[in-house]
Amino acid sequence: MIDKLATVLWFDGDAEEAARFYAATFPDSIVGEIFRAPGDYPSGSEGDVLTVAFTVLGRAFSGLNGGDMFKPNESVSFMVVTEDQAETDRYWDAVVGNGGQESMCGWCKDKWGFSWQITPRTLLESQQAGGEEAARAFAAMMQMQKIDVAAIDAARKGD
Repeated sequence: MIDKLATVLWFDGDAEEAARFYAATFPDSIVGEIFRAPGDYPSGSEGDVLTVAFTVLGRAFSGLNGGDMFKPNESVSFMVVTEDQAETDRYWDAVVGNGGQESMCGWCKDKWGFSWQITPRTLLESQQAGGEEAARAFAAMMQMQKIDVAAIDAARKGD
């Protein structure tokens, strides 16, 4: 079945590797149909993997091996909401530990250059609470790379 809307991610020849990593890292994720080029194209040859359908956390994506002319940037990111520190650590460590890099405020990049926000639910709830609670949690977050759930909870309480 073809979804009505899917996000297409541009890769430089390694869409299948990325799809397999995402499927192994996140629940409710699979690698679907792999389409091989029926003929040569500007950045590849007949038989090369051209597109890979995959699902991450229940969302449909397609990976396109389009070549090296376009690179991902921070203007698009994937936010993964986590329930606790263990889940936060698991996803952060998987993304960063597989050739990615840390950034600030819960952001990191995977080895393909895509940005991820590994965001504990408590941080989002602090923003919804507003006022001083939101300000304290925000100030705490601004000092972090990977989000420390206990530190956010303490900031929310004013500890």
